[in-house]
Amino acid sequence: MKKITLDEALERVVDDVNVGRFVDIRRHLDPTWIDAALHATGTATLRKRRLPAEQVVWLVLGMALYRRTPINELVDRLDLVLPGNAKGMAGSAVVEARARLGADPIKWLFEKSAKKWAHESARKDAWRGLALYGVDGSTLRVSDSTENRAHYGGSTGQRGDSGYPLVRIATLMALRSHLMASVEFGPYKQSEISLASSLWKEVPQDSLLIVDRGFLSAGILVPLSRDGINRHWLTRAKSTTKWRVIEKLGKHDDLVEFNVSAQARARDPSLPKTYRARVVRYEKKGHRPSTLVTSMTDHKAFPSSELVALYHERWELEIGYDEIKTQMLDRQESIRSKNVEGVAQELWGIFLAYNLIRLEMARNAAKLGVHPIRISFVGAMRIICDEWTWASASTPGSIPKNLARISEKIAELVLPLRRTERLYPREVKIKMSSYPRKRPKLAVS
Repeated sequence: MKKITLDEALERVVDDVNVGRFVDIRRHLDPTWIDAALHATGTATLRKRRLPAEQVVWLVLGMALYRRTPINELVDRLDLVLPGNAKGMAGSAVVEARARLGADPIKWLFEKSAKKWAHESARKDAWRGLALYGVDGSTLRVSDSTENRAHYGGSTGQRGDSGYPLVRIATLMALRSHLMASVEFGPYKQSEISLASSLWKEVPQDSLLIVDRGFLSAGILVPLSRDGINRHWLTRAKSTTKWRVIEKLGKHDDLVEFNVSAQARARDPSLPKTYRARVVRYEKKGHRPSTLVTSMTDHKAFPSSELVALYHERWELEIGYDEIKTQMLDRQESIRSKNVEGVAQELWGIFLAYNLIRLEMARNAAKLGVHPIRISFVGAMRIICDEWTWASASTPGSIPKNLARISEKIAELVLPLRRTERLYPREVKIKMSSYPRKRPKLAVS
């Protein structure tokens, strides 16, 4: 990436303002995409509706960004209704509009845009010709309604069922921009591995997928390499992982062979009896010794020192999840929707809104000559939300002045380089509440 000075970057931002291109996530979603989504999913509506379907799409995105604003207020704030109907929109009308739209158009928009944005980004920031991706799972709380709990379920432990129903999520992410390329979600009882298995087909050729050691399985990793063109994987070994050394490639660097279990071959008869991989051992200051396992067996083309650094980029996906849960969702206990279709619609809206923010961050990072992860997510989201609010309410004459202020804030979003020498022990700073836990009560028949 060509480096430019801060002054040059700001000049480019000012140039963008002068021609009407500004920090506005709306410009990334081509209106023809929205129309196509509505028609492809059979949810296109007449323009004369008070709250047309294309405006409800933006309402769902607004729900993801303005967590503390009631939905019917969002309609007024974001100027989403047709002229002449701007005030007094009843909450029930908004609920009905969301129900008419459903989840499919938002899902369609996310999938179409994610494939384009994330893969282009990963290719742009490739390592040794390989686009970098990560896959990992997480959970999100949803509103504790009877329908949500029956469909999504939750965790069960010594203290009883979880306080809220939980959605299980698996994500394929471009690690160097945090753009989501694909997402799968379902009931909590569905395992992370089974959800993630649907993502393997989305991993493109000439790529490197970085996953945690829970994915170290022949049934997962062998097909990933075998069924694609120049698709590689990198993970960490478990303490119980066994292998045979075939050849010494260097200090702490071996070519090894793994046996494939009979159980795995029974589930997938196409698996071989053995497969080869590479094992790299290292020890980071302040941590226990670790072992990496990878399909990149060419030690000259893929140096072990670079593999060690690359593996730790896996945590970018965890940071992405934190940006959604802590910043976008504002640490609220659950998302709003109380029915299964509404949850799906809201989740696709959250993922799409997150990608829109991350895409705008990548655009500004390119102007400043830095990588997208050097831009503050919190600052970018705040600017985007402020811009959307005032752009909806401002007169055309006031826009240039507001845009000029935004351009001055761009430089403030650049974060310092990360201090990789810092350690983060797993400790609790604030003790959990000692109050009794409220748990769902089973209905008495």
